[in-house]
Amino acid sequence: MTERVSNVEELARFTPDKMAKVTLSESPRLLLGLNCLEPGQSQSAHAHAGADKFYYVVSGRALFLVGAAVVEAGPGDVVVCPAGETHGVERAMERTTLLVGIAPFQPKEK
Repeated sequence: MTERVSNVEELARFTPDKMAKVTLSESPRLLLGLNCLEPGQSQSAHAHAGADKFYYVVSGRALFLVGAAVVEAGPGDVVVCPAGETHGVERAMERTTLLVGIAPFQPKEK
């Protein structure tokens, strides 16, 4: 995506079998994207060494794993995951769109 202004709700994409990802912007300084989940879908627990991450709940509701805690978040909530801390989406409770940012981000070599 190369647009400077984007409407998140128009860009959200959902798939029936697993969480869908939409990249909005990617550089060595920041990855900005959408994670789109149908009810019951999840994102496996993982960590980013040297990079902080946030999930901003645009719509829907989900349970998030952050370290040893499981937290529930809904529209307008932000979930912050410090570098190196295990995190993920344990379960979307309804159709959920998340704005996700990771910084600094090191793109994978293609």
